[in-house]
Amino acid sequence: MNDAPFAPLDHDIDRGVALQILRDATAGADDGELFLERRRSEALVYDDGRLKTASYDAAQGFGLRAVRGEVAGYAHSTEISETALRRASDTARLAVGDGGGTLADAPQPTNTQLYTDKDPIAGASFPVKLETLKEIDAYLRDLDSRVVQVSASLAASIQEVEILRPEGHSVRDVRPMTRLNISVIVEQNGRRESGSAGGGGRVGLDGLIDRDDWQAKANEALRVAVVNLDAVPAPAGVMDVVLGPGWPGILLHEAIGHGLEGDFNRKGSSAFAGLMGERIAAPGVTVLDDGTIPDRRGSITVDDEGTPSAKNTLIEDGILVGYMQDRQNARLMGVKATGNGRRQSYAHAPMPRMTNTYMLGGDAAPDDIVADLKDGIYAVGFGGGQVDITNGKFVFSCTEAYQVKNGKVGAPVNGATLIGDGATALKQIRAIGNDMALDPGMGNCGKAGQWVPVGVGQPTLMIGGLTVGGSAT
Repeated sequence: MNDAPFAPLDHDIDRGVALQILRDATAGADDGELFLERRRSEALVYDDGRLKTASYDAAQGFGLRAVRGEVAGYAHSTEISETALRRASDTARLAVGDGGGTLADAPQPTNTQLYTDKDPIAGASFPVKLETLKEIDAYLRDLDSRVVQVSASLAASIQEVEILRPEGHSVRDVRPMTRLNISVIVEQNGRRESGSAGGGGRVGLDGLIDRDDWQAKANEALRVAVVNLDAVPAPAGVMDVVLGPGWPGILLHEAIGHGLEGDFNRKGSSAFAGLMGERIAAPGVTVLDDGTIPDRRGSITVDDEGTPSAKNTLIEDGILVGYMQDRQNARLMGVKATGNGRRQSYAHAPMPRMTNTYMLGGDAAPDDIVADLKDGIYAVGFGGGQVDITNGKFVFSCTEAYQVKNGKVGAPVNGATLIGDGATALKQIRAIGNDMALDPGMGNCGKAGQWVPVGVGQPTLMIGGLTVGGSAT
């Protein structure tokens, strides 16, 4: 394991040479940068009473980009050397053509540090990590005789980046990440159901391997599984739905968040394109994307173009007031970059992406919101979902949901899916709880084949007129 700081422009290639190659590649361009990265990750999976996977991965490389208008040239390599950099420069340069561009101003630097720069992989020894997973397995099996299978995983990674700009400015960021996941299967009278829980963030492993922390996650996973043992087939039809706080914000992220990313709106392909300054949500609905929350999974001190992350208001009291922007789309739309230029790795070009996207709380008591639900579904847990960005239509599966009749929470239901479109759902929000919560730190977001860690959050919400796809016959 290499514990030395990642400093490729001090060791692998002369900084002055790298800067000159970058300047040659971006001469006559509007923008561009050299992105250098080293990433190390470790994952342990303990499944059904045995260590199933123990993996360690290390990778490094660079990506060089030159941007002219709507076109970007991008080349990357795992080899950080002058030869590789010159080859990449020749490729990226093709996007610039005859030039004529004016290089955009460099991002303003920041002294903010939102998370530790310590390597979480080294935060605990391998035997301690393995013993923690074994303890989780034994704890759940001892807790309930109905437990037939337990799977627990512990993951840690550290990403070190340096971003060099043609003006000579450079910025570094060290990004840790940890996560603990627990899933459990219970069986009763021949029926099997599952539950899961987890979380983490840009923190060390100390908290996650603390007994109080993992026991709480294990208890939650078991609770969900046991609840689902009594679930009845979900009803189907158009009905009002109450969403719980925290992780159900994933629906907000998918159905609304992607539609507020700059590239989709510049190209006119978003359901929200051309609606700046107009009402797109019910009064009281305020949605933010905030990459500045300390230690959160979706937070970034600087984005992958070197722009400091920010707390950006997207919807204010129901009015569309902002999009999430990277540098290229911001320039083309005549606005400022918002710190949302993100990429999966050095092998990927940046694009506008979410960080931590959440809705602010209102003033309604959560119990009162549920009590006002006459006939509908109370959904507190979500699994996967799919969204069409062009029209905002979404389909989400519920992992924990209940029937509600005349304000009374009844039997849990299985097989419930929520179907609707983001633009309509925003306007159909009828009550906003005072219990805004962020998710426990388990979100990943995919876009154009790239995955990045994200956070979501929301208070308890009532949304009117969603289509519930059920399993009842």
